Amino acid sequence: HVQLVESGGGFVQPGGALRLSCAASGSAFGIIDLGWYRPAPGKQRELVARITSGGSTYYDDSVKGRFTISRDNAGNTVILQMNSLKPEDTAVYYCKANIKPRIYYPYQDYWGQGTQVTVSS
Repeated sequence: HVQLVESGGGFVQPGGALRLSCAASGSAFGIIDLGWYRPAPGKQRELVARITSGGSTYYDDSVKGRFTISRDNAGNTVILQMNSLKPEDTAVYYCKANIKPRIYYPYQDYWGQGTQVTVSS
């Protein structure tokens, strides 16, 4: 039984910072990538940042220079450090991981429950 548990959302003023965390609970045979998504106009969800098992990172242009994604050595936790937050960053942020839950199971996407980030004065 694998779950992604998110934390760290909240209410901040423009220019503030938040640190989002997403941890895979339960046993997981393998986790090959981790990412953060949020709703966007014209899309169900847009990719904000992603980190692969090899350490490669991707950032949407809207957050480059402000957000940093990282993961722990075990690879079961992903962090999104959000600095210089803007009102347009306001959204529910969802963690997604591609996980092989058991040796005989294929890799599949798992989603966190979402954590609300509100940036407002």
